[in-house]
Amino acid sequence: MKMRTFGKLGIEVSAFGVGCMRFPMIEKNGERVVDEDRAIAMLRTAIDNGVTYVDTAYGYLGGQSEMVVGKALQDGYRDKVNLATKLPCWLVKESADMEKLLQTQLGRLQTDHLDFYLLHALNAERWEQMKAFGAREFLTELKKKGVIKYACFSFHDSFDAFKKILDEYDWDMCQVQYNFMDVENQAGTKGVEYAGSKGIPVVIMEGLLGGKLANAPENVQALYDSYPVKRSPVEWAFRWLCDHPQVGTVLSGVSDMEQVRDNLRIFDTVEAGCMSDPEKALIDQVRAAYKSRILVDCTGCEYCMPCPKNVNIPKTFSIWNNASLYGGLEKGNADYKRMVGEGNDPAACVECGKCMSNCPQHIKIPDMLKKARAALE
Repeated sequence: MKMRTFGKLGIEVSAFGVGCMRFPMIEKNGERVVDEDRAIAMLRTAIDNGVTYVDTAYGYLGGQSEMVVGKALQDGYRDKVNLATKLPCWLVKESADMEKLLQTQLGRLQTDHLDFYLLHALNAERWEQMKAFGAREFLTELKKKGVIKYACFSFHDSFDAFKKILDEYDWDMCQVQYNFMDVENQAGTKGVEYAGSKGIPVVIMEGLLGGKLANAPENVQALYDSYPVKRSPVEWAFRWLCDHPQVGTVLSGVSDMEQVRDNLRIFDTVEAGCMSDPEKALIDQVRAAYKSRILVDCTGCEYCMPCPKNVNIPKTFSIWNNASLYGGLEKGNADYKRMVGEGNDPAACVECGKCMSNCPQHIKIPDMLKKARAALE
């Protein structure tokens, strides 16, 4: 297992970090629960083969993830890993809630300390709320007491929000969504490089974009097949991430033992600078091939909103584009169904034309909404 230096922390951590959000599930007494035996075996196999980073969170799998991880790390396994979990910021209604939630997590995980403790899913608004609750002081005090080693955050917002958060506390690590399709989305490449310039290690989540990059569409697979060295889409995606020296650990949310073993193989061969110039050029071509599948040139500016009939026009086009980009047009789309269920049904469009007069891209919105409906329903 290749090891990575965690920026200013100076510690060595495995390139592959096990994400504990997608453990295998089974039916038990009419409920969906984690298959504990399989999950524990998967996690211990990863650790036995060199993985030293385990990532979970308060809300993963309805709270089951932390409990299963706690069981898996018994019998001496806790001492072999850096354990990371996350404070559910959205459940903090007053300052005292932070300590209550932490104690619940320590109990679930059967440990008296955490290596990496993250404020979960920060954005600009949530960061302001957590500052008001004294989150910075809370983290600093936990470090002094030895309850946590490192104060961190995970993030979903714009680069500007990311930079502001990064500059307003002495963070030990940050966790961001990043992959070769998200170079300009959320924190993006600028965010990864900015964190690196401050010596703050970056942990990567959504390296496969929720699995969307694991199964390449035909035009993308043709590019992979044309390259002299044969690798799976998963390996290409992880290899591209590990090429970045700012990256500490790449999380992979494994759901079966086969994925564990495949990740162990992949992360035994990747390190910073592992991509050649022709390989980087290939990924640039792959990104362009994905983008060529975009069906409507909506930028999400929302100038078309609000719709008098409550149609969420940008979201409809985003769902349609994503379904075309990554696959999902061959069956009823779950994201589309969810949007309709929330009262934003494109079928409500009466073609009043108000949206078209405000669209800077000059999209024929009513016509495109019809096409989106036909494809997604």
